[in-house]
Amino acid sequence: MTRNDLLFSIPLGDWVDTIIRWMMAAWEGFFDVIGEILIRIYDGIYWALATPPFWVLIIVFAAIAFFAKGWKLALATVIGFLLIYGMFQWDNAMTTLALVIESSFIATLFGVPLGILAARVRWVSQVTRPVMDFLQSMPAFVYLIPFVMIFSAGIVPGIVATVLFAIAPAVRFTELGIRQVDPSVVEASYAFGATPRRVLRQVQLPLALPTIMGGINQVIMLSLSMVVIAGMVGGGGLGNAVVASIQRVNISLGAEAGLAVVVLAIFLDRVTSAFGNKTQRAS
Repeated sequence: MTRNDLLFSIPLGDWVDTIIRWMMAAWEGFFDVIGEILIRIYDGIYWALATPPFWVLIIVFAAIAFFAKGWKLALATVIGFLLIYGMFQWDNAMTTLALVIESSFIATLFGVPLGILAARVRWVSQVTRPVMDFLQSMPAFVYLIPFVMIFSAGIVPGIVATVLFAIAPAVRFTELGIRQVDPSVVEASYAFGATPRRVLRQVQLPLALPTIMGGINQVIMLSLSMVVIAGMVGGGGLGNAVVASIQRVNISLGAEAGLAVVVLAIFLDRVTSAFGNKTQRAS
């Protein structure tokens, strides 16, 4: 069956293509600025991760793990990152970690305030809910297509696609956490003369922090998965190694890159989960 055989045709793909091409022409300067900012942030994070000797960073990562959850996680962190170094995947892992840090930071920077606004303004919640549904339902590979057209292949489209792919949990968990705060506590705060801004800062956000941290944990894990997929468009890091192993049918490279991704995922997940549990106990 072809399009001509249909009773009616909806050229949605053509419409999207027209919009993207119009944006490329009309907002070229804006996209150039965004791309330059993202590259500079990435360069700074990567420099901080790539400049020190590997053993210094392993000590830092182990210290973070120890502070988060204790000596067992610290020991596992040392073993895991030594394994990455021994597999000759250290540079790729640091590139991937830099991309994850930048993407997660941007997604959190925009997602948490949007979640706060959605929790406090009804129409914002009604608008963001279907948008977040759309972002979470869209296949990961599809995100790369328009941004490769706009920014060309490389790190920048991978970062932008990752931010959009990972932002939904930050918005949803923040809104959920604030809405779950006991209304009687909020009403009591207002009764004692607190302003809405003070109630948000000193009551709602502290009580919602464990839920917000759960959302940030999901943002980080989604960012890691998307950054690996972004290797298909030259995103760099372990994603490039995974793509290269597929193209060459190189089992050894695929196993090493895949295991390095697992080590990063476990480290990031355990550390952020532990900090989330700490905030929950503190509250």
